[in-house]
Amino acid sequence: MYSGKADMSRSVGSRSSESRALRVDLLKEPVLSRLCDALDKSNVKGWRRLGDVVSSDRRFQISPEEMELCSLKVLELEGSPSRMLLRLLGERGCTAGHLTDYLRTVGNEDALRCVKQPSLQVLIQPLSASVPRGHTLRLSCHARAPSPGVQYQWFKSREELPAHCGPDLVLDGVLVRDSGFYICRVNCGEVFEFSRWAQVEVLDPGARAGAGPPAAEGRLRVLIQPRPRQLAVGDTLRLECGALGRPLPRYQWHHNGAPLPNASQRILTIPNTQHAHRGRYRCEASSGNERCWTNEVHVALGSNDFVQNGAPEELCATDKVALLMGNLSYMNHPPLKAPMVDVYDLTNLLRQLDFKVVSLLDLTEAEMRNAVDEFLLLLHKGVYGLLYYAGHGYENYGNSFMVPVDAPSPYRSAHCLCVQSVLQLMQDKQTGLNVFLLDMCRKRNIHDDPTPNILLRVTANIVFGYATCQDAEAFELSSSGLTNGVFLKFLKRRLLDDEKITVVLDKVAEDMGQFDPTKGKQALEIRSSLSERRALTDPVLPAHSADLALAHNRQWAKAHELPESMLLDFDCGARIQLGFAAEFSNVLVIYTHIVKKPEDMTSCQARVTDFSQELDVDPKEMNRETPEETGVYLLSDSLPQHSLYTRISGLQKLKEALVFTVVLQGTFSSLDEPVHWARSVDIGKPLIARLDLHHVVRGSSCLQTCLTPHSPSRSPAHSPSRSPAHSPTRSPALSHSPQHHGLQPGAPGPGRRSPHRLSPYLEGGAACCPRLLEGGAPGGTGVPIETTDDIEELQAVYMNSLQL
Repeated sequence: MYSGKADMSRSVGSRSSESRALRVDLLKEPVLSRLCDALDKSNVKGWRRLGDVVSSDRRFQISPEEMELCSLKVLELEGSPSRMLLRLLGERGCTAGHLTDYLRTVGNEDALRCVKQPSLQVLIQPLSASVPRGHTLRLSCHARAPSPGVQYQWFKSREELPAHCGPDLVLDGVLVRDSGFYICRVNCGEVFEFSRWAQVEVLDPGARAGAGPPAAEGRLRVLIQPRPRQLAVGDTLRLECGALGRPLPRYQWHHNGAPLPNASQRILTIPNTQHAHRGRYRCEASSGNERCWTNEVHVALGSNDFVQNGAPEELCATDKVALLMGNLSYMNHPPLKAPMVDVYDLTNLLRQLDFKVVSLLDLTEAEMRNAVDEFLLLLHKGVYGLLYYAGHGYENYGNSFMVPVDAPSPYRSAHCLCVQSVLQLMQDKQTGLNVFLLDMCRKRNIHDDPTPNILLRVTANIVFGYATCQDAEAFELSSSGLTNGVFLKFLKRRLLDDEKITVVLDKVAEDMGQFDPTKGKQALEIRSSLSERRALTDPVLPAHSADLALAHNRQWAKAHELPESMLLDFDCGARIQLGFAAEFSNVLVIYTHIVKKPEDMTSCQARVTDFSQELDVDPKEMNRETPEETGVYLLSDSLPQHSLYTRISGLQKLKEALVFTVVLQGTFSSLDEPVHWARSVDIGKPLIARLDLHHVVRGSSCLQTCLTPHSPSRSPAHSPSRSPAHSPTRSPALSHSPQHHGLQPGAPGPGRRSPHRLSPYLEGGAACCPRLLEGGAPGGTGVPIETTDDIEELQAVYMNSLQL
């Protein structure tokens, strides 16, 4: 469901959240005029005094140069320095609540009366949105009034929608004709207020090649891709794209890498085309702070233009499948942070490229082997397969190993998955393209024994992308918020480019090489046997051979399908909506929303409980009022408001259908005690639970039966305990956390991606330097800290912290 709602605190009655709901530059014009007049006329308590008070607050600090600009407004006819000052404050995010506090400090009562909150306030404004045809649109408008009896009227342009008279406008199965502008009138007695206009754009991908999956929810993404064009001189060029997002996405078309002037519409139209108009086109979509690109397409003029300009012959895939694994919550080794964000971002990007993606977090050894086994079953002739892993890892004598979350301390190859073994099995499938991206450290594991190298065939369309070079660490950027690892930070900027995959990775390597915090410490290594111009943007043209219509292919596609939302009616007359969202293929978000309650019911809440013990759900993190309180950070913007949220992870461990209880608690004015009702709900096996990855490695598993040096049948059962004589040392230069090693808790290991500041562990016998990065936790791991996406600021922070 796509919901157009503004963000706000759940405590609708809270004065603090209400007073900070409106930025000062969005005050109504009559209010703004009276306020500016009161500040302009006062000499002692006017705009200059307000500027001095605000300058003490770092959030909205006004520079002396900006104050001088305000004073120059006095020289203009009808100029207002106060209006200029308020505009500057609004651009910095200052709200009416903040302004009220400042005016109290200034002591200007006349100005305070101007910003006094009206008796009827619109607290939640409907938010413009772009949604796919056939989905549900929700626009919300909530108001506060001093007395009960608030009524809502929804309008589309000038036409009233009489069937919709509540705070939420819900349109099921929207069509293109539902596009337009919507507004809500809020009435309370003789007083009324209008909400802001919300623009809704309904996109219909139809049968367009390259259209993204409309059922997948997430952040800004492209739904409609432009298509190549073959025109004659003088024809009209028309290219169309479309992106899903809130707020409504903005567009900018580019021609041969340069932005086109006056080309900021979703549909680009150029009449009477000339030879100068041929070439490469793509469009950038932006929404808030997010940006994404469409595929790049060629426009040719004349029958031989593609050949004359050297445009390559278009290659295609018979299918595109991807398995993304991110391990971060290790049982016996330091945890990581970035794999969760990396897998989430890569999932959204690959789905824009028509990949069937299964994304998984925190897998044990058996679960990893079974997941890879399922992935290998999908690889057939002409298929594009992509396997991505982020977590702890290591490399010994040319073989690389991925470390599961249940690996003991210390671990050996018996507890890990050998990358070369997986690649050898992928090569046997005659796929059109195999891409293996490894975001892990490649330091040597001193506890492992030498083993023979696994030889890979030359002609197999294999592309390796190692996040770091041999015997080096891979870093993740650590901060108080959610950040990517260094590799994904730059990969996601290039992944949608319509270029050969090796060219894309070459550009990522160049970008990483210019990143000062990790320059000389982490460099992308690319290995390829690719002999054709294969690109991740190549279209999918399914083959009609019977072997591709296998049941396991359909099963893989279902592994990211959600249970359908349902309405539950209770005997008391209350109705709740039970909804679901997928943060990952093994992480389900359940939310309950009150749709209707009896008039005599004063309060009502619906909670979920009684989950299977296999899932190990913490009751303290269930039924929270904000998604973030449950650990849901990546989906929080796309979930409906006014709900209770519960995050269920580890769905791959689920052995039976997921059955739980929905408990409704209501209070009535006529009763002293709350009343409870309960309903049992069975949603079957959701998402990845359908693949039964919880089993011990299956007897028919390709990984189990493959006679490679590191398959379970050849490796020792368990490693002996670690010898204290082999304690790893750390380098002083960068406090890093190897993204993929595994040793004792709190100690660096030979295959871990670097987690905290920028000070890598030089495991495997590296020389110990005398000084470590300041601020690192004693005995803990270090990882680069990213507090902003601005590289120059990062460089200053990191470089000032390093001790060489």
